[in-house]
Amino acid sequence: MKKLVLTTLLAALFFAAPKVSLAQENTVKVNIFSPIFRTLNLQYERVLSENSSFQFGFFYTGASIEETRFSGFGLTPEYRFYLSDSPAPAGVYVAPFLRYQNFSLTEDMSTAKGTLSTFGGGLIIGKQWIFKERIALDIFIGPSYSSGSVSASDGSGNVDFSTGLFSGFGVRSGLCLGIAF
Repeated sequence: MKKLVLTTLLAALFFAAPKVSLAQENTVKVNIFSPIFRTLNLQYERVLSENSSFQFGFFYTGASIEETRFSGFGLTPEYRFYLSDSPAPAGVYVAPFLRYQNFSLTEDMSTAKGTLSTFGGGLIIGKQWIFKERIALDIFIGPSYSSGSVSASDGSGNVDFSTGLFSGFGVRSGLCLGIAF
């Protein structure tokens, strides 16, 4: 009797279980352009359905623009809608995203210090390929907008950090290489 109940239960679970896809559900990637800007940019993507996924990006930078040095991090969550016939995470996609950035600022020629925090978002279009069921290649581009605030001091109260690159309209782009599992 116990064997019959166990067999029936296992058969019910087998037939009632959702179809298991052979596609990879997780992808970890690094933006290969980021070292040009003295930045480490990592991304984790998780498939939610056959045509959607959620990606979370993190970056850390120690870049300089003109005489201002930026060191800090950014967080970028995005939701991807795959438009291709192939199941996610491969194919053409559109992805709205948000971005939060927080930087410490220093001036090379003075004792000025400050912080910059920005918040924004945008929309990217891209395409991701999965080669040999393990290697991910992701290319994307799209408009973005962010705004933020700078708090700074140098003792005199007259500090003007060059932060134009991090606020207003811009372009978010990348070429990422990673592993799907």
